[in-house]
Amino acid sequence: MDASYIDEKSESRLYIGNLDLKITEAALIKMFSPYGKIVSEDFLWHTRGPKRGEPRGFAFIQYSTKEEAKLAKEKMHGRLACGRPLVVRLASEKYLEEAAQNSSKAVGEANKTGFVGGTSGQMNRSAKIAAIKNKLKALEEESSRAKKQKQVDNSSCNGSLNCLSGKDGLNNLQN
Repeated sequence: MDASYIDEKSESRLYIGNLDLKITEAALIKMFSPYGKIVSEDFLWHTRGPKRGEPRGFAFIQYSTKEEAKLAKEKMHGRLACGRPLVVRLASEKYLEEAAQNSSKAVGEANKTGFVGGTSGQMNRSAKIAAIKNKLKALEEESSRAKKQKQVDNSSCNGSLNCLSGKDGLNNLQN
């Protein structure tokens, strides 16, 4: 396997989050199959504890091309499914790295102002506050993007595929 194959594979893999626990693997595949050939799907389940065997609320879908993945991301991000807006991202997008970089910038700024505590490797109070503010800002931006997208009102979710809403006929999917 060469690096270009790995890059292509990671760019065609989607993270799908904020899934209602009533959404099944079959429903997820039906929701995303209109946008391209699905090569694989990883629906994550709790493996331990009291929730063992229950869905974790997120999944990964691998398309055959990155173009198909990007189309699915554009069409499905923010779409309501069982009354919840889906979070759809390329799995290769590194939001956590951005947050870590922002918090390390805050630590650097705290060093300049002299607010750093004793041990290295631990964030001080100012750095933690800055990291939380950055995370809140990112969540607010994501929320405002989702609200801008046209969303269809979802009256109820009865556990069947009828709970899916949005264009492309998702209201009419049946088992």
